Amino acid sequence: MSHTTTDRPVAEFGHVEHVPVHFDDLDAMGILHNARYAVLLERALTPYWAERGVAFRGDVHATPDVFHAVREFTITYRAPVIGVGTVAVHFWLEHFGTSSARYAFEFRSTDGATVHATGTRSIVRLDPATLRPTAWTEVAQGVAATLLRPAPASA
Repeated sequence: MSHTTTDRPVAEFGHVEHVPVHFDDLDAMGILHNARYAVLLERALTPYWAERGVAFRGDVHATPDVFHAVREFTITYRAPVIGVGTVAVHFWLEHFGTSSARYAFEFRSTDGATVHATGTRSIVRLDPATLRPTAWTEVAQGVAATLLRPAPASA
């Protein structure tokens, strides 16, 4: 992972967002509480999509792709995030289907040297009226294309 600035780090694929870790994100030992990783991932994903026109502004019908549910969240903790500061969240899409998507992510130190956690997050786009899976819009498909990890080159 290379960095152009500390505000907008760049990854070879996907996106890296710097996310603040606040005092109330810590547990009694002063490390990032395990349950807060999901929240910090959400804080990394939300601005990326919002900057590309997919943001909740009080009306799910205006931006229907924000109406989705998390189906699965997996995480492996590797090294604790200690104290307040900033963590770099690198995320990308491993899969983007008709109505579902699977992110992969890494929580790293801002210099990229320490991997704090890795995992996946699967979501399903829902119809607000029926709560059944429904297709992503063309807008979401376009944004998702910017996050898909390229397939490895075959030899």
